[in-house]
Amino acid sequence: MTAASSAAVPTAYASRYLQQLCKHWAHKMDVTFTPELGSIAFPGGATLGLTAHADRLELRLDVPHAGELERMQGVVADHLNRFAFREGELTFDWRPA
Repeated sequence: MTAASSAAVPTAYASRYLQQLCKHWAHKMDVTFTPELGSIAFPGGATLGLTAHADRLELRLDVPHAGELERMQGVVADHLNRFAFREGELTFDWRPA
């Protein structure tokens, strides 16, 4: 059974983080991005959509198996927090999409 979640992550650096994350994973995944929009296709069928706004980064995570949702949320959050080390830990309000 598929599952999806979304999060709005407050940050003034949304575009920077979107681009960093997409570039980071581009060498091993199918990635497309602009400064405002990004899409990452993970092995196994999960996808992540990213939208940068002036005050937040919006995320939409779709997974083919509901049991993978929490793990994939953690993978995304861990990677974004690595890029945000100067800003401090980001807040992810994951909710069903």
